[in-house]
Amino acid sequence: MNAEHVMIMGVGNILFCDEGFGIRVVEALQDRYVFADNVSVVDGGVLGINLMGIIAEADQLIVVDVIKNHGRPGDLYRIDGKAIPERIRAKNSLHQIDFLEALTLCQALDKVPETVIVGVEPKDITTLAVDLSDTIAGRLDDGIRMVLAELDRLGVVYTEKEGA
Repeated sequence: MNAEHVMIMGVGNILFCDEGFGIRVVEALQDRYVFADNVSVVDGGVLGINLMGIIAEADQLIVVDVIKNHGRPGDLYRIDGKAIPERIRAKNSLHQIDFLEALTLCQALDKVPETVIVGVEPKDITTLAVDLSDTIAGRLDDGIRMVLAELDRLGVVYTEKEGA
C-alpha cells in the first residue's frame, strides 16, 4: 500500500454549467467510494492561490477540471509533469492560472506534489446553470474512471460503497 498523501482535488465553478465538472466528479467519488486513510478528496472550488497550503500537504495530487484544448466537447484529457504549465499558460480559465500560481508557490515551501490533471473539454462554461450540459454529464463516469486509474497507478486502496 502506498503511504504517501494522495489528494484528489476538484476545481471549478458549479454556477457555470460545465465549469463544475471537477467538483461534480469529486462529489461522486465521495458518494460512491471509501478511500484509504492516506487519501483526501477536496472540493477546491475556485480558490486558486488560496489552495497553496492545502496543495502543499499532498505528495501526489490529482486535479479534476475542465480543459479547453480545442477539441470536441466531451473529449477527455490527462496532463502531467512539464506539460501542466504549458497547457495552463494557454489561459483556459482564471482559476487555472491561480491554481498554477499556487502550485508554483509551493516551491517556496519546498513541497510541490507530483501532479496530474484529468479533465474534459467543456461544451458550455458561460451559461449560469448548476447542471452540467448533457454532453459533459455523460462523461462524468469516465472522469471518475480516469481518477480511479490514477489511484491504481499509485497503488492506492479504495472500495466501492454498498449500493453505490
